[in-house]
Amino acid sequence: MMAQRKHYHVVAAVIEVAGRVLCMQRGVTRYPYTSHMWEFPGGKIEPGETPEQALHRELIEEMNLEVEVHEHLATVTHDYPDFTITLAAYRCTAATTAFTMREHAASRWLPWNELSSLQWCAADDRLIAQIRIPE
Repeated sequence: MMAQRKHYHVVAAVIEVAGRVLCMQRGVTRYPYTSHMWEFPGGKIEPGETPEQALHRELIEEMNLEVEVHEHLATVTHDYPDFTITLAAYRCTAATTAFTMREHAASRWLPWNELSSLQWCAADDRLIAQIRIPE
């Protein structure tokens, strides 16, 4: 009998400031298919948390960045080789572009039309395809 695959419920912040979107690069992870890949900042929703609360907590923990969470943009479910992820993206604004990188290897602020120049985690890549790019 096979073990049940882990299924994570995760939130992602699509933070846009002055027409540029915040992209975060992961460091080395336990899975080669997510190591050094790019993602929107965020993280797992803990039991009893709303997606908005999870985004606030994760961005403070990972980046010391205070955001205002706005509307839900898209949700995707993706099967990675070792786990499944349901990733919900929310549009967020920040009063500043300054933050502390505590868990990521690099960051970039890119215009929407340059997001595809990065190698994204598969779930984040699917989100980008679903989010309507502003004109």
